[in-house]
Formats: sequence, structure tokens, C-alpha cells
Amino acid sequence: MEVKIGVLHAPRELVVETDATAEDVEQQLEQAVAGDGVLALTDSKGRRIVVPAHNIAYVEIGTGTPGTVGFR
Repeated sequence: MEVKIGVLHAPRELVVETDATAEDVEQQLEQAVAGDGVLALTDSKGRRIVVPAHNIAYVEIGTGTPGTVGFR
């Protein structure tokens, strides 16, 4: 699943492709914001992405884009 994280004062958003479910990501986000902690996600390749909760502008939780063949 694809998760887009908007960070305050950053011109680009972070895009993370993760194997976690939408419910897991939402629960981690709620815990991070409630405790003024960090949102820590692991992407599909095993890398960790950590964003301080007070710097998060928005989080868009959606499905990944399926592979396409040919022209778009």
C-alpha cells in the first residue's frame, strides 16, 4: 500500500510503499500524534522511515499503483 506523508516546511511529500494495512498505519499515526512522538513506518524493502509527529502536515493512505504495461 502507498502512504504519502506531507511534512511541514518541505516542498515535497514522502511516499512510502509498505506492506502494512491501512488500519495499522492509521493506528500508528494516531499513537504518534496523541503522544507527540514519531511516526515510524517500514517500507517494502525493509527501510525505516521516521517522521516527528509535530512535523506531519497530512497523511494520505491509499492503495499502491498496479504495474502497467505499455503507454499510459
